[in-house]
Amino acid sequence: MSETDPLLLASQLCSRLCHDMLSPVGALSNGLELLADEKDPQMRQRCFELLEQSARTSAAKLKFFRLAYGAGGGFGEQISIDEPKAVIETLAADAKRIELNWQLTAPTLSKTGAKVMLNLAHIGLDALVRGGTLDIGAEDRDDVTEIVVRATGTKIAFDAQVGEALGGKLDPEDLTGRTAPAHVLAVMAERSGGVIQTHADTGTLLLGATLPHAE
Repeated sequence: MSETDPLLLASQLCSRLCHDMLSPVGALSNGLELLADEKDPQMRQRCFELLEQSARTSAAKLKFFRLAYGAGGGFGEQISIDEPKAVIETLAADAKRIELNWQLTAPTLSKTGAKVMLNLAHIGLDALVRGGTLDIGAEDRDDVTEIVVRATGTKIAFDAQVGEALGGKLDPEDLTGRTAPAHVLAVMAERSGGVIQTHADTGTLLLGATLPHAE
């Protein structure tokens, strides 16, 4: 895999964060403006509900970036699987029309494993533009952790460049805010001696990762 300019990668990830946060933060601002002018009790209650939803989504997206790219999860090598699971559940609820299914056999994941699961789940959610089902599995087997994300729906939107980035085949100079997270994922998998695989078909997107345990 070609070496990536760290400044370019940082700027693209920052762009992605700003893009993802713009909608819920904008909704908070709009909700506060409506609330200031609204006198009807029922409409004010509705405004409060929208504000609560936007605040919950904003918090989930920030937690996603903290765990997916930052030093979230404390100082230990393993983190509770409940942390990434809770973030994914909130993002799926915000996406609406998403049925989320889990098959998790281990109580913890390595930080790399958690980052991989979060990112693959996020890619799967993005692909379900008309809703559908997102199945997420994580299993320790022998000396590896296997993570599988399957998105199924009436329409799957999967950018071919994201697939190239996941496979480590995208030129780093072509990175954008959309492909930078996938590139980071490929780098993490490569450095851990693991591999990420993708398969897109009509109505189905399958994302998988095999990550060897640290010695």
